[in-house]
Amino acid sequence: MTPHAQVPRSKRVLIFIDFINPLDFPGAETLAAPGLRAARAALKLRERCDRQGVAVVYANDNYGVWQSDFHSLVSQLTGRHDEAGEIARLLAPRATDLTLLKPRHSAFYCSPLELLLREMKAEELVLCGLAADMCVQLTAADAFLRGFEKVWVPADCTAAETPAAKTAALKYMANVLKCDVRASTARSK
Repeated sequence: MTPHAQVPRSKRVLIFIDFINPLDFPGAETLAAPGLRAARAALKLRERCDRQGVAVVYANDNYGVWQSDFHSLVSQLTGRHDEAGEIARLLAPRATDLTLLKPRHSAFYCSPLELLLREMKAEELVLCGLAADMCVQLTAADAFLRGFEKVWVPADCTAAETPAAKTAALKYMANVLKCDVRASTARSK
């Protein structure tokens, strides 16, 4: 019998939301380029977090495919020659990263994320991903409702279909959900 790996303890947890994404829905054509820019910023943030010992969790949509497998999706996308493929190649999870599939917009809804974060002893969540005005915002709202008081949504590590949608989402997350929305380069820790 193979021993089970321990859940890593991490006071801060970097959560990538829907970066591993086929971008094949209406409006994706306007999300692809800003999504790639957000992925590049998120990669730099992940590198900084790695040096600080921060755990990384991928929360990805199952796109309605109930037999889906996260690693199969990564493999499928890394072979593509478009923004979705480039994002997948940049941010493919490593062996030490944790992955989970989510059936709806929020990474908390009907997923084991809350249990996982509690076991990790997480105190601060760093939310990055697609789209700022949908899945990232709803995940931030659910984090707020679950009592996570420190939530950072680095503005440069998110994207939306329009600049106005992203701006409105970041404003809502800052004002209503009390998230820190400073860019990843604006915080030293």
